[in-house]
Amino acid sequence: MFIATVAVTALLAAVLLGSATAKLRQDATVMAGMRAVGVPDHRVPVLAALEIAGALGLLAGLVVWPLGVAAAVGVVAYFTGALVAHGRVRDRAVGPPTVILAVAVAALVLRLLSR
Repeated sequence: MFIATVAVTALLAAVLLGSATAKLRQDATVMAGMRAVGVPDHRVPVLAALEIAGALGLLAGLVVWPLGVAAAVGVVAYFTGALVAHGRVRDRAVGPPTVILAVAVAALVLRLLSR
């Protein structure tokens, strides 16, 4: 079970770091998506920092169990909020946050089961 936990956690951390990098570089596609759901430009670095913190927490949580659980809960909350933001403006581009949310839930469940 721990091998699955490590694999899913590493995948999720890589995705979070990639997403944060795109936000910090102000990738045109990412910024257009952020603006479509009403995120002001000055808040994007904050969201990137949350993703980086989530990735680091998930990885550190492979050693310190409670930290991994807390980080996974935070990532689930973050992407639940992302889906709410898309829903609020009736934006249909919910594929990426939905997939990441599913992986975050899987990471949380695996983390809880591999104590």
